[in-house]
Amino acid sequence: MRPRKLSSVPSGPGPIPAEPAWLHVHGEDLLVDVLVAPRASRSRIVDVHDNRLKIQITAPPTEGKANAALVELLARTLGVAKVQVDVVGGASSRRKTVRLAGVPRHVAMLRLTPPKSGA
Repeated sequence: MRPRKLSSVPSGPGPIPAEPAWLHVHGEDLLVDVLVAPRASRSRIVDVHDNRLKIQITAPPTEGKANAALVELLARTLGVAKVQVDVVGGASSRRKTVRLAGVPRHVAMLRLTPPKSGA
């Protein structure tokens, strides 16, 4: 009997997926680039657009309401406290950068990656 070739032996659960363009490691935190669409019919993560996570928010973009709704949606989706989610760039823009404190990279990738269209 011939021994198995090493290349045919599984090496674990599989390759580590590539980091999406919208997710960045920054020290102990993660940074997420988002594109917010306020005044939507429902709050949800929709797609990736221009290397940013496109997120629809029901709140209007006035007096920080859309930012608060964005923080709430991301915290709920990730299962973390709202204090762990903070808008650190683009507070008055549709293009924002959100800091996630204490969220493992694989959890952020799993829970924030939008569903494939047509699936």
